[in-house]
Amino acid sequence: MLFLEIIRVALGSLRSNPMRSGLTMLGVIIGVAAVITMVALGTGAQSAVEERIQSLGSDLLTVRGGFTMSFGPARSRSQTLTTDDATAILEGTTSVTAVVPEYEGNAQIEMGNNNLNTEVLGTWANWAEVNNWELEAGRFFNQVEAEGRRRVAVLGYEVAEQLIPTNVDPVGANVRIRGISFEVLGVLAAKGAGFGPTSQDEIVVIPLSTAQWRVFGNDRLSSMTVRMADESMMNMAMAEIEVILRRQHRLRPDQDNDFFIASQSQFMDLMAESSQTFTLLLAGIASVSLIVGGIGIMNIMLVSVTERTREIGIRKAIGATRGSIQQQFLIEAIVLSCVGGGLGVALAVFASNAMSEQLGWTMVIPTDAVILSFGFAALIGVVFGFYPAMRASRLDPIESLRFE
Repeated sequence: MLFLEIIRVALGSLRSNPMRSGLTMLGVIIGVAAVITMVALGTGAQSAVEERIQSLGSDLLTVRGGFTMSFGPARSRSQTLTTDDATAILEGTTSVTAVVPEYEGNAQIEMGNNNLNTEVLGTWANWAEVNNWELEAGRFFNQVEAEGRRRVAVLGYEVAEQLIPTNVDPVGANVRIRGISFEVLGVLAAKGAGFGPTSQDEIVVIPLSTAQWRVFGNDRLSSMTVRMADESMMNMAMAEIEVILRRQHRLRPDQDNDFFIASQSQFMDLMAESSQTFTLLLAGIASVSLIVGGIGIMNIMLVSVTERTREIGIRKAIGATRGSIQQQFLIEAIVLSCVGGGLGVALAVFASNAMSEQLGWTMVIPTDAVILSFGFAALIGVVFGFYPAMRASRLDPIESLRFE
């Protein structure tokens, strides 16, 4: 029997049972769609992180106290950074052009009957400039207001939308942070998702002195953002900062740093590795459904061999070879898996677009993920279709013709 004739007969057999063929392909469809969607989610998250870091600038360093950065659990320590450390870095280095100390804490924000719990960031007046953050409306507080413990605030875009009524101009309005009244000077432009699960726009920025002495009662810092004079001076800047902070904290040579310094590229590498691990984990879990789909194909093909035993006997009696019978059933299994794989790709594209539009997630479908998923689906058809095809080819023609 010619190869094209074998394909025609195989396709005809699948068309004769469309419901069964469709249900058999369902496992492969779901498996391929799940794998591609999970990879698109992980790749999109990594892309969002890279865009976020690029928007901040590659000439920034982050100094944190209180724990050490690692790929495992962080070691807890008391907060160690102070505003004196920030001043010492700014005055004692040749490679640093700006330092922005920051204190982060959560607090209840209220206006009228509206209230929400969000991040409150105390910082200096150059925070927006150093972090490349534009204003949607109003202005940022100045250094006089920052040093004078003034009760002024700049709201993140989402905070302003959720807290301020639509008929009220946010600039000049008054909000309460932990029961303390603050005047709103401006609203930050929207930036979207950040490194964590929350949005960057869910933030309220107030003067550092106000945050430390009026709101939280803590004179320590959560972190410092440091801008270098040039990206090429990164190693020099990190070395200078380490020397200054060790001297400021009076650490002996045998003592570890009670702070860590990280560049944006290190954050990118860390987030990329975490995102890749998460993506592989999700894709691995989703690929289990592909294996289940393959088992479904093998099961249906075995049923098909049993149902068509007499047909196989007739074909062998009129001259069909064992190879042609095996090819016929193997092609049926491959067609089932390939059509299922194609439909799975289409479903993944639809699901990714829907998640991007409805949930606002960044979804990126890599071409290699589509090719690998479709190829794996075809391989599933070969692997799980081989045994039923071999069993069909080994049926005795005489016994097959007697089968009822």
